[in-house]
Amino acid sequence: MLNKLKKLQAQQQSDKGFTIIEVMIVLAIAGLIILIVFLAVPALQRNSRNTQRKSDIGRIASAAQTVVNNQNGSLTGLTSAAIQAEVGNLGYYTATNVTVSTTAATAAGVNGTNKDTVVIYTGATCGAVGNGQGATTTGAAARGIAVTYTTEGGSTDVPACTAE
Repeated sequence: MLNKLKKLQAQQQSDKGFTIIEVMIVLAIAGLIILIVFLAVPALQRNSRNTQRKSDIGRIASAAQTVVNNQNGSLTGLTSAAIQAEVGNLGYYTATNVTVSTTAATAAGVNGTNKDTVVIYTGATCGAVGNGQGATTTGAAARGIAVTYTTEGGSTDVPACTAE
């Protein structure tokens, strides 16, 4: 009886290892985790770029308002160079990306074609224009400033506007 017990114990010790089903389950779980990571990373990168864009837009709008205030409320001194001198270095945009439009904002006041450009409209405010949020003269103050830009959406770009 003791010999049978010793043989059984030896047999159990030699059967150590994983079954093919256990290995397949671990591989399936690892595959799901990797899939989730690969799906989440692009969205995180897009959100990071959009956050940087919005931060830059806030600084650009504030700089535009400062330039106007320094000109005693006159919009004539509001230029891309004056804004760049006031705001300094930006995280996402450069001086060549920022333009000032002194013409009345119309349906073209939506910056929905290029994520790398910013258009500042004078005598304008934000409102529903064209295919999204844009600059309009409807209800705008004479010294109003609207800044249009575009952010990245999941599958399409999203036009946006900030008013000062």
